[in-house]
Amino acid sequence: MDHQPKFFENLSGTGKAIGVLTSGGDAQGMNAAVRAVVRMGIYVKAKVYFVYEGYQGMVDGGDNIVEVSWESVSSILQVGGTVIGSARCKAFRTREGRLQAAYNLVQRGITNLCVIGGDGSLTGANLFREEWSGLLEELAQKGKIDEEAVKKYAYLNIVGMVGSIDNDFCGTDMTIGTDSALHRIIEVVDAIMTTAQSHQRTFVLEVMGRHCGYLALVSALACGADWVFIPEYPPEEGWEDSMCVKLSENRARKKRLNIIIVAEGAIDCHNKPITSEKVKDLVVQRLGFDTRVTILGHVQRGGTPSAFDRILASRMGVEAVLALLEATPDTPACVVSLSGNQAVRLPLMECVQMTQEVQKAMDEGRFVEAVRLRGRSFENNLNTYKLLSHKRPDAELPKTNFNVAILNVGAPAAGMNAAVRAAVRVGITEGHKMFAVIDGFEGFARGKIKEISWGDVGGWTGQGGSILGTKRTLPAKYLEKIADQMRTNNINALMVIGGFEAYESCLQLHEARSRFEEFCVPVCVLPATISNNVPGTDFSIGADTALNAIVETCDRIKQSASGTKRRVFIIETMGGYCGYLANMGALAAGADAAYIFEEQFDIRELQANVEHLTEKMKTSIQRGLVLRNENSNENYTTDFIYQLYSEEGKGVFDCRKNVLGHMQQGGAPSPFDRNFGTKISAKAMQWISKKLKETYRKGKVFANTDDSVCLLGMRRRNLVFQPVAELKNETDFVHRIPKEQWWLKLRPLMKILAKYKTSYDVSDSGQLEHVAMHSPKEAETGAI
Repeated sequence: MDHQPKFFENLSGTGKAIGVLTSGGDAQGMNAAVRAVVRMGIYVKAKVYFVYEGYQGMVDGGDNIVEVSWESVSSILQVGGTVIGSARCKAFRTREGRLQAAYNLVQRGITNLCVIGGDGSLTGANLFREEWSGLLEELAQKGKIDEEAVKKYAYLNIVGMVGSIDNDFCGTDMTIGTDSALHRIIEVVDAIMTTAQSHQRTFVLEVMGRHCGYLALVSALACGADWVFIPEYPPEEGWEDSMCVKLSENRARKKRLNIIIVAEGAIDCHNKPITSEKVKDLVVQRLGFDTRVTILGHVQRGGTPSAFDRILASRMGVEAVLALLEATPDTPACVVSLSGNQAVRLPLMECVQMTQEVQKAMDEGRFVEAVRLRGRSFENNLNTYKLLSHKRPDAELPKTNFNVAILNVGAPAAGMNAAVRAAVRVGITEGHKMFAVIDGFEGFARGKIKEISWGDVGGWTGQGGSILGTKRTLPAKYLEKIADQMRTNNINALMVIGGFEAYESCLQLHEARSRFEEFCVPVCVLPATISNNVPGTDFSIGADTALNAIVETCDRIKQSASGTKRRVFIIETMGGYCGYLANMGALAAGADAAYIFEEQFDIRELQANVEHLTEKMKTSIQRGLVLRNENSNENYTTDFIYQLYSEEGKGVFDCRKNVLGHMQQGGAPSPFDRNFGTKISAKAMQWISKKLKETYRKGKVFANTDDSVCLLGMRRRNLVFQPVAELKNETDFVHRIPKEQWWLKLRPLMKILAKYKTSYDVSDSGQLEHVAMHSPKEAETGAI
């Protein structure tokens, strides 16, 4: 689609006033959203006001509604909760309260509101908007404002952003705070697993989610829990027996611990609550296992926001300001939400109604419908969990006589093991014999290949690195030996998990098919690399974990500068020639600049950055952060930039440099990477099964078409299988990056939030969409 890029320069906020408030329960990342709204608002020359303590502050007025400056939101990006406070407000529920709030806003000329909160807060905002003109009329009659003001401030525009750790709002894949809450839960689960292992204990963990089981479901998926209780999908009659049978089976398989996750709103099929205590008593009475309960409570709301939440909130905050600038009296109140990888705008009340529909379906016992209404992402999570958590008895499994081998190629990436586990278990469920190849194609050539069972991959989701071992070696120099091994072990399909090398390897196997018939089998590549440089996908397994490692380090480094005034840090990130980590790390850590290979820079730009920092040091923010991708420029090295900054900044600021190195590759995988790895791997295995059936002729598998060697990637909103042969044209093989990368569109965002003048292409945003009700078929086809 060739459209003229549309830039927001022609959208001016001059003369407009925007009020920003956080309401309802707090969530990590709200501050990042507040910061983005304030800075984008000031950038487009609007006045921006903080409304402290949510709607209570709007009703009370006075010092609760304050105009803010650029510096007001400095250093809040990494802080959890909300710095402008949030309160439940009874007064705003009355017309008198709303009348007072309207008066307080009109006094300051605020007719644009950005509300960050849950569905209750957003419904309140919509009611306020509908009553607005009536409220102004009433104020005029009472003589509190004049007719002039009624005309001037006739319309109130509202844009919402959903801040809620429960992810309980329909219309958005992720709400602000959900990813951070998952981080908290997984940190606790990982810690509990080590102690449970020592004592052969069973742990019952209660997580938040009164009406929504998202946190429970995804954390169960991410830690391989034995059982999960969620409100949308109550267990069948007699669940007590099935659960106890499963727990004792797992113990019999030498599993030393059991983890059961309970959402606080869990119910049985008669709508009776299932509590963590009830589950514990059941396990103790029936099985006599040593069982402990841990209730996570408010830990889940606390702590610093994850990289994902900071980027999500920053993107949404900027989008919200654009939506307010473009709003007309006729546009309905909208929410800015996330669909796949796209920021979209949806009518607020459509989302609220759909969210209420879910609750209604649950109250009436229509649970299948409730799961469908939650959206395709929720449904996919549930189906994947059911597939992986429970092994059917061998007698019930189909037998296909197909052998499928799995290997890791390239550098290790967190989440690879979760992907291997999912592939092995789905493969076994589909009736295949699964084989693990040790040490990539090099190990393959040497015959390091063994059958792998359901139990062998237990507990793998939380392990970092690559348990199978991985090598960068490409198959080209071992083709004959690999073909021999494929023949000897009768391998009928391959799953290759890794980075750019994995993609290149599969291209080589595809091209060698004419010489070696053994390679005429279905092959699927799963992108797994911290660099996120694989063509055909927006995200790769491992990039989120690396990004969190970078952001965490940047936070610490920024903190170290708070004692010493006027210091600039230059930080080098990994990524090869791909600037993803440097660019997104800069956006999430609130950096002043990021140097990347994809956007060439020269000495003039370096000079401009130094001058920008010199200006910044005159304000109250006396520190700077600059990220540089390791291969962004062969001459302007990290040392060169450090020396240039040190010289040019003499007398104004001093400089320190830091090369992050391999800490970016290690660590336990983040919840996102565990979940993403698990889901795409399960989907890839189902694709392999389908291809095996299609290509099985006369007692053997023969697949020689382009579409039998595919890469499974996330593209905008969907998961798609793409033939590697077709991806060749999209690839820059010299620098090992895709020719086009989606995240470059977010570069101006980072610059705007760091106070640089820039152009920002907003062609993708601006259209109000509708909440899509998906069909059951759609759940299978695409969403993550």
